[in-house]
Order: sequence, then C-alpha cells, then structure tokens
Amino acid sequence: MTRKRRRGAWALALAAALAGTVGGCAGLTTPPDDGRLSVVTTTGILADLTRQVGGELVDVESLVPEGGDPHSHEPTLRDVRDIVYADAAFSNYLMLEEQNLIRALDANLPDDVPHVPLAERAVRYAAEIIPLVENVNLDTIWLGLRVRGTGEELGATRSSEVRLKATGLEGPGELVGYLTETFGEPAVFFDSSDGFDAGDGYAHDTAVLPPAAHTHMSWAFTEPGVYRLQLAAELVATPTTRPVPAGESTVTFAVGVDPHSVPGMAGATVLDGGHTDVTVDLEQAGEPTASLHLDVEPEGSRSTEHEVHDPRETVIEVPNKALTEVPGDPRFRILGRAGDEIHQLPQAVLGRHVHGEIDPHLWQNVRNAMAYVQIIRDTLIEIDPAHAADYRANTRDYLRELEDLDDYVAAAVAEIPPSRRHLVTTHDAFGYLGAAYGLDIAGFVTPNPATEPSLVERRRLGETLDNLAVPAVFLEPNLRSRSSTLVQLAEERDVAVCVIYGDAFDEEVTSYVAMMRANADSLRDCLR
Repeated sequence: MTRKRRRGAWALALAAALAGTVGGCAGLTTPPDDGRLSVVTTTGILADLTRQVGGELVDVESLVPEGGDPHSHEPTLRDVRDIVYADAAFSNYLMLEEQNLIRALDANLPDDVPHVPLAERAVRYAAEIIPLVENVNLDTIWLGLRVRGTGEELGATRSSEVRLKATGLEGPGELVGYLTETFGEPAVFFDSSDGFDAGDGYAHDTAVLPPAAHTHMSWAFTEPGVYRLQLAAELVATPTTRPVPAGESTVTFAVGVDPHSVPGMAGATVLDGGHTDVTVDLEQAGEPTASLHLDVEPEGSRSTEHEVHDPRETVIEVPNKALTEVPGDPRFRILGRAGDEIHQLPQAVLGRHVHGEIDPHLWQNVRNAMAYVQIIRDTLIEIDPAHAADYRANTRDYLRELEDLDDYVAAAVAEIPPSRRHLVTTHDAFGYLGAAYGLDIAGFVTPNPATEPSLVERRRLGETLDNLAVPAVFLEPNLRSRSSTLVQLAEERDVAVCVIYGDAFDEEVTSYVAMMRANADSLRDCLR
C-alpha cells in the first residue's frame, strides 16, 4: 500500500479544514492512486529533472506553475494537497523559494517522507557553490535588508522569522520602505504616513525575513531634508516561543541635502553608492548590547566579508539625482499623488527576491544540474528500491545527454569574442553561467520594476545603456512585457534585447535541456 492510501483519511480532513480559509479550493479531490510514486518539486526545472530520472514510474507535480516566480510563489490549497500525498519532495532552497512555500513543505510532509533541498546536497556530487555577487549599474546607493547568522543556538530553523520593525521617524516628510513584487504589486514594509503603532507591535511597519537572508527594496522620501528612522529587531524561533530581542538603532538619511553637514554627526561616514544593507546580526541576539548595523558589500567581490558600520556614526546619502515622480499606477498612491516629486533609492532588481549568501541558481552550470540528477536518483531508489535498476538506467542515459549539453553551451560561448562576453540582465540569476562558461556578469539594467519610468528615470536609464557599451541586454520572457521602456531605449541605441531563461520555463521552452540550449544560442547570436 502506498503512502497515499495510508494518509488518505487525515489528508481529506486537512483539506476540509483549509477550505474555509484558503482560496481556490473548488473541485479539489483526492488524487488517484495509479501505483506510481508521487513527487512534488518546487519548480518546473526540478520537476523536469525528476521526470528524466523517474520516467513512467513517477508522477511529478511542480508547486510553482509554469512562468511563475519561485521567489514569490505563495502556497495554495492545491499545493498543500499535493504535498500531503507526496512520497518525496525536492526543493532547491538556499533561499531560492519563497519562505512560505518551504514552510508548507516542512509542515505538511509526514516525518517518513524525504524533503531534499538539492542545492544544499549537491556538493556530494562535486557541484560548484559560489557566493552571490550582485553587481548593479546604479548611480545611488542600493540599500536592502539582511539577516546574518542562522540563530540555531537560539532554537531557530529555516522556518523561523526575524522581524525588523520601524518604531519612529524624525524628518520633514514621510518615508515609505517597500518592494515591488514580480507581477507589479507593491508590498509595504514601513510607512510613516499613518504613524507607528506600538499597540499592535508595529505590525503594519514590520519587514519579515528568515534567518541568513537578504532582500531588496525601495526607499521613498516625500520631502528633502534629514530623516532619522528608528528600527528594532527580534527573532521569533517558533510560533510558541517568546521573541528574542535582536537589536535596535537609528538610521540617518540625508535626502537632497549635504550629507556632511547633518546636525550632530560631524565626521560621520557617508555612504553614497554600492550595495549596503540594514543588518540584523543573530549572533548578538538576546545580548543587552545587541544593535543593528550597516553592511557594505565590496564591489565585485566574491568574498563573504563585508564592511560593518555603526548607524549612529553613518549617514546614507539620497542625492538629488534620486529625484523621481510618483507613477500614475493607482497601486503606488502609497507614495503620494501621481506626478509628485519624491526622492527614491531604487529596488534595482525586478520582483520579490529574498536570498542568502550563496547563489542558489546552481543549475545554470550544467555540471551542477548533473549533481541534482544523481541526488534525485539516490532518493527515488531509497523510497522505491524495487525499481532501482530503472532509475539507474534512466540516470545514465540522461547524464550522457547533459554531458553533450555542457559541451554545447561551452562551444556556443567560445564563439563569442572575449571582448564581447559581457552579460547584462535584470535578474542576478546567472553567476554560475558566467563562472562555468567564461562570461562576465556586467550588471543589471532595469527601470522601476512595475511602472512606467518618469522622464528623469528614462534619461538615467538611457545614460546607463550608453555607458555599458554592450551589443545586447538580456530579459527573461516573463519580464519583457513589464520592461517596455528598457526595450524601447535599447532599440533606439541599436542595443539588442535578447531572451534568457533563469528560474522558469514558458510555452516555447519546456525542458531543462531546451532551456540551456536556448540560452547558449541567444548568447552566441546576440553577443557575437
């Protein structure tokens, strides 16, 4: 008897309990038991690799739908049902997937069902792991949020939460800290316009991250002047444990004014460019002296070492060149009336994007995908030893195909003159592609992720393209429709806009081999 049948009764009870609170439940039924193993994966790429190994013996469901974004996909009731009935689950993790999706897997898979994070196990088969390096062509500072450390000594797991709360603001106007999700919806972290309510624990002005994670965001200011934002952090290890204080501090912004003349901060360090994060350090959580700090990532470095600055002795510059307009999209009324001028530090990368220190996009190096395949084989044999010979044979055949694919990608890139091997995209998903095949990841070029840029932003974007001196920029297919200005400006300058696949397939490309061949062809044809 399969695990499906043994879990049938309580799984239906779970579905009934969720039906009143989760959308999209109409028509959900118990999946048929046809004798095959039932496997769930978080992404379509992992689903394809699993099908190649399992063949007709395995039924595979991807939780993230075709064209979806694993960085932001929230689990549905159907996802929970598929998880409940699974005999195995494969995720990428290393912070690739939305944390709630990982929580859904951890909470709904029984203890005897393996959940294998492939990227984290891939070193067993000699996969190459590299730190995440985020280069971006911005002329202002790139300011995000970061959590350092895992908090394991405090009982934290990958399902734990670190809450960073805005508790007060001094300044001449309002401050809004937000990110633009993949499909254009703004998600607000901090908004001073309606005050900061201690009565509800600052619930409406709180950013939530898992341990050892980072996120991008935008910071908007309605008036020029000096702003002082009070922040406090806490670790919530489990829903039933008390929050552990993780530091507090004040971050100072000089918005459209001289950052060296901020009252009370003579001699302070001024941060005016590069990649910086407001950081919660879990190694200090619970200590009386725990405080937030600012991490500055050395530009272009693959080291995990960062410069650390005390916010009490640091000013973040928001220069006049950060001046922009509130877009006409009604979803952005949080920033003011359409056409109003604001100063804004941009999010820079399209979509919701929470990640850790290690680049999670291992499959962009075909050799790493080969490691994934071998781990999938081992897992299927473990839970279905009767068909071990089939899984081994399927894997041998597919590994030979991947060997040929690796040669194909390398040969295609080798046709590009070395001086033109510069990859400019709107997503930091291609570090492994560059490292494995000799491409320079030149950076990111993107307008506001969801709205039509103002004239100022349009001019800056054009100048950035002029300075790059590359023959092409690359967009993932699901982002092209929301990057019309980039497309237009590139075409005006005879800079081609070419297709590259990162996290997901589409109707044209429906397998991993086809995806990597398409990427190799696009790089060769557009850069050669």
